[in-house]
Amino acid sequence: MPDLLSATGLHLALPDRTRTSLIGRAPLIEILKGIDVSLAPGEALGIVGESGSGKSTLGRTLLRIYTPQQGCIVFDGVDIANASETAIASLRLRMQMIFQDSQSSLNPRQRILDILTAPFIAHGIASGDRARERAITLLERVGLDTRHGQRYPHQLSGGQRQRIGIARALAMRPKLIIADEIVSGLDVSVQAQIIALLRSLRAEENIGLIFISHDLSVVRSICDRVAVMRSGEIVETGACADVFATPQHAYTRALLRAIPLPVVNPQWLQIDGSDPLPRT
Repeated sequence: MPDLLSATGLHLALPDRTRTSLIGRAPLIEILKGIDVSLAPGEALGIVGESGSGKSTLGRTLLRIYTPQQGCIVFDGVDIANASETAIASLRLRMQMIFQDSQSSLNPRQRILDILTAPFIAHGIASGDRARERAITLLERVGLDTRHGQRYPHQLSGGQRQRIGIARALAMRPKLIIADEIVSGLDVSVQAQIIALLRSLRAEENIGLIFISHDLSVVRSICDRVAVMRSGEIVETGACADVFATPQHAYTRALLRAIPLPVVNPQWLQIDGSDPLPRT
């Protein structure tokens, strides 16, 4: 079966806003350095690494929010890296992103029901009562109800807002969802609920999921494979079970030492001075 998403040789440089040149133009800083990554239909891939490793930038590049300077991104058989905005507009309906900051990603001046009806109206799929019915169905699918639809984002908890983000992503029945640190900052019980919800929805809809996180224990609970990023490069990739049991790269071993795991392989706990991160 062909991959749902395949990216090869991705290079991306963005302006470094912390510095300006003599002519007032920010110099470019390389963020992604020859990334290769793939995702099968219905598969869940975790992308992990420290803050600043390029995880979120990679997610946005895969959706063509950023345009890479080099490389190709093939989604559902179409190279979107080199396509025009017009050419990929229809494909974008099948590629959705859930953002980390659920508060700022929702319009604070709109009620939740209006936020969820907006995609149906904007794309001419439904309007009026029909759009409202679809929005209510989405609320129910993510464990909320009509009462929540009448509220504004600030009247919901962080976990409830993240459920709204998931509901909005599901509206166009996507083939791919990229979830960027969506359980970061939530307490453990709410994290578990959101992960269980994503796992259930992915199974029901056969959605390909890219789950970006700095927390390997969360990634292990939901993903089939994991890619480990460091300084804009993928240093290790493989099945979650294999990477967690026998990590091959020193950086991966260091990341794993930094989180509590119920089962630890003692063979790679013996470290030397070459490991990139200190023991915690």
